Amino acid sequence: MKRIPLALLPFVAAASAAVLISARMMALPTSMAPARFAPPVATAVVAPAPELARVPVVVELFTSEGCSSCPSADAALRVLETDQALAGVEVVALGQHVDYWNRLGWKDPFSSAAFTERQRGYAQHFGAGSYTPQAVVNGRYEFVGSQKGKLAETVLLAAQAPRATLALARAADGTLAVRVADVPAGTQAADVVLALTESGLASQVGRGENSGRLLRHASVVRRLRTLGTVGTDGTFAATTPLDLNPQWKTANLKAVVLVQEQGSRRVVGIGSLPLSGQAAQAPQALN
Repeated sequence: MKRIPLALLPFVAAASAAVLISARMMALPTSMAPARFAPPVATAVVAPAPELARVPVVVELFTSEGCSSCPSADAALRVLETDQALAGVEVVALGQHVDYWNRLGWKDPFSSAAFTERQRGYAQHFGAGSYTPQAVVNGRYEFVGSQKGKLAETVLLAAQAPRATLALARAADGTLAVRVADVPAGTQAADVVLALTESGLASQVGRGENSGRLLRHASVVRRLRTLGTVGTDGTFAATTPLDLNPQWKTANLKAVVLVQEQGSRRVVGIGSLPLSGQAAQAPQALN
């Protein structure tokens, strides 16, 4: 055994202490290491994704309060219209009550021969005949309106088609200004159709197949008329009076404008504007 000279003991003690301190620092957790040894931390700020504009899709429901199978279709459309839960889509409901059920025990207060005639035009195009409840989506697809799954699926499919740009504005005098542009390439002769709709309507049915039932409706078309035809340059502009019935609830009214091919019945443009609130509103571009 070798002895260490007394003169070297202070140096040996200092070296041992240094080794011990280094060993202890190596055993420390990372979180306890001196701050000057911590690497810089990179941070990134992620901006929220902008909300995409919803694509309007119109669902025309040909229905009647005298038809026992119609309330379920009305309910299905009302849910889609109220909840607006289909991603990226705005469901525009046009409940059109036909009049050919009126002779079977109950006269539907919202029925009109004009809606029966419009359905007849679809029947000739689709070759499916007139029936209730019938749903027609963007003038392209028709099926029994009570099929909830098919209704949602077809709306999403219709939203993928090219569409025109519409701008609607209500002036201080109550008239409606309509502008159409950017009609999809290949569009044939097309009409510009105005529908005035009212939501929140219901009836207590006293006779017929739905006797005793309280029927609540998706937005009901109160008035339907053609404003004109899209020009050969693919544009249209007009100002038209609305002629609102004072018995209608203004807070529930909406103007819906369709650009619809005369031959194919396809709807290639949709715009809507609530009629509640101020009399004058800035133009709204609807994609």
